[in-house]
Amino acid sequence: MTEEKAKFNRLFWRFMWSSILIALSGCLGNVVDAIIVGNLIDENAVSAINMSKPFVQFMFTLSMLLSTGAGMLVGKELGKKDIQRAAYIYTLSIAMCMAVGLLIALCGVFIPNAVTSVLCDASHQFLYQPTYDYLRIMLLGAPVYMMMWALCTMAGVDGSPRLVSIAILIDNAVNLSCDIIFIKWFDLGIAGSSLATIVGHIVGIAIMCWHFHYKDNHLKASPPALPSKGWSQEMMKALKQIISEGAPLAIASICLTLLMYSANNIMLSTLGRTGIFAFALCMNLLQIYNLFVAGVCRTIQSLGSIQVGKGDNEAFRIVLSKSFRFITIAMIVTCIVIWIAPEAVARFFGANEADLISESSKALRIFALSFIPFCYIYVLMIVYKLYSHHRMALFISFALSLTVIPVLWILSRIAPQLLWYSYLIAYAIEALLIILFHRMGKLKFRL
Repeated sequence: MTEEKAKFNRLFWRFMWSSILIALSGCLGNVVDAIIVGNLIDENAVSAINMSKPFVQFMFTLSMLLSTGAGMLVGKELGKKDIQRAAYIYTLSIAMCMAVGLLIALCGVFIPNAVTSVLCDASHQFLYQPTYDYLRIMLLGAPVYMMMWALCTMAGVDGSPRLVSIAILIDNAVNLSCDIIFIKWFDLGIAGSSLATIVGHIVGIAIMCWHFHYKDNHLKASPPALPSKGWSQEMMKALKQIISEGAPLAIASICLTLLMYSANNIMLSTLGRTGIFAFALCMNLLQIYNLFVAGVCRTIQSLGSIQVGKGDNEAFRIVLSKSFRFITIAMIVTCIVIWIAPEAVARFFGANEADLISESSKALRIFALSFIPFCYIYVLMIVYKLYSHHRMALFISFALSLTVIPVLWILSRIAPQLLWYSYLIAYAIEALLIILFHRMGKLKFRL
């Protein structure tokens, strides 16, 4: 038994660290972009990246809907040893991600100004042009963005988390190098930052393709034959299952998109240039928390769903226990670092003016605490889903971001000096509601 526990423990950490490195792709891609443009361009460029995030988050939502749900289904089918079904779901998911990515790329070709205008009013000249320059490249690179996340998810579930880790590390190394080359040497400005992200993902995809085309794996062992005549009933059934599994996370991501959009506009209109820069730093801080959250969620989804497929409830509980312990320690350490040196963080992103540093320091300390309940609530959503408490998972998906918007709006009207506390207040309210509904529903696991 001891040897089995040791083996499972190694398997857990193998999934955890590889999942964190997968999340590192999105985290470093955003954070490094902000750091480099803040130092090589100016503070407005950092704010412009933050203004672009709602649409980037929307692309991530679509990828999550089609790949994360499929990854959970693939994990369950592999646990049941139904290789043919797992391969079928994998193929359908990848094909849909590519198709959606191509549709988004067309927006970058024909209507980039329209998309930019939705995110940033043209009256804010100091933000509109850099936002347009950054966003247009991201739109054109949408197929690459979608495929990177989808292939990483599938390769991880298919038993190659180490290869995914390598791909992510190389992806980010290329991104970092190209950031400097495109901005400083080629003088591409903020567009060079988004181009570097896409180039890094292309390299990552090339590495992922090795797993599925040159290495023995479960999904290649029994290649599926997709129906040749239109959308068959089997394909529609599989697609509905993929969307159903990925819906809670996707809904949460859609709500987060709405929150980003609303918060950007409220912060800009209420606190101006100083406020939107400080808020941009807080959103980059959120990327650090998301790094741990995404790692934990992917581990629970991948390793946990396999245990659910096997019917091994004890192993699933061990996965949950280790996951919550890990994320608690990670959040405490991050929060302490931010509280000790918020000014250093602001300067790290290129802030030189005294008012920018002062406002950013205040905001960072408050948000460092605010994101702790956010992380717990997000992970709980995954747990509810795997326990088949779908209504609770959907409630959290909606409430996770939508509770913040009215709090933001109210404080901006009656107490703008307390605006930075909006997230903390909203997440505290949601945590209380979750506890209340959980007890009222007499659900079968303890909070």
